[in-house]
Amino acid sequence: MASDHRAAHPSWRAPASNQDNDGAQQPSKRVKQRASVPGRIWHVLVWGAMVFFLVNVVLLIATVAVNSVATRWFGTLLPQGFTLHWYAQAWSDFQLASVLWVTVEVVGAVVVLSVVLGVPAAYALARVQFPGKRMAMLIFLLPLMVPPVTYGIPMATVMYKVGLAGTLGGVILANLVPALPFVILVMTPFIEQIDPNLEAAARIFGANTFRYFRYVLLPLLVPGMLAAGLLVLVRTIGMFELTFFTAGPATQTLVVALYYAVFSTGVRAPQSIDAMAMIYMAITLIWVLIALQFVSPTQIVSRVKEQKR
Repeated sequence: MASDHRAAHPSWRAPASNQDNDGAQQPSKRVKQRASVPGRIWHVLVWGAMVFFLVNVVLLIATVAVNSVATRWFGTLLPQGFTLHWYAQAWSDFQLASVLWVTVEVVGAVVVLSVVLGVPAAYALARVQFPGKRMAMLIFLLPLMVPPVTYGIPMATVMYKVGLAGTLGGVILANLVPALPFVILVMTPFIEQIDPNLEAAARIFGANTFRYFRYVLLPLLVPGMLAAGLLVLVRTIGMFELTFFTAGPATQTLVVALYYAVFSTGVRAPQSIDAMAMIYMAITLIWVLIALQFVSPTQIVSRVKEQKR
């Protein structure tokens, strides 16, 4: 009787059975599985391309490293023997002692000058509001946005006319052109994070400009200055175009000397050139690892985004 009464009631509906629920859920699961198949294929393709690229880079570096210590390596899986003779030969043949000293002089001067000149410029751009500020910032950053070849050739032409090309000062000046905007780009977010009220408080307590800079501003700027200096150092070591256009026989940095060594393969042993390449790679890698201990590019970008918000 109860079942007849429920069936006769217009609002009563029989509950769906488990089979019906399973039948309704199975098509949705199939649709989700079909929809996820292209995503999985794309995921596999991306990871496969990344692994393929990394494996090729590792194998290329490993080939150069092994050949730099090989006595003879032709047609076999591994060399017949290993020796460090090629490093000594590269050191003497390519005069790496003088080349490394020139590299140290150029890099040290560029780092010091770019920090000394770039920090005040970044402070002015971060603190002072003036008409055309965006245009001034664009002009400062222009050497970073265009390839060095586009302005390197005209700049080298002018340097040859005034007698700066081929000198140590000319190489330093050429590398300073992109290094100075790089310091400004790195230091501006650091300075924008410093509270301007600190300067007002220091003035109230009688601090002059020198004392404010020495005891208040400079300690806050040291992390940013150190990060900018290390990044400029790594960038200057690898700067080839501008150095190549303006360097002379006695003012070649390590990367330019390596370029000339590669094109003297018919005269020099390939193992000595690979040894020179490994020396350059080791020096650059050491400075990159040191720089990453003090600054992360993603942190710089996040700071810029926070300031825009």
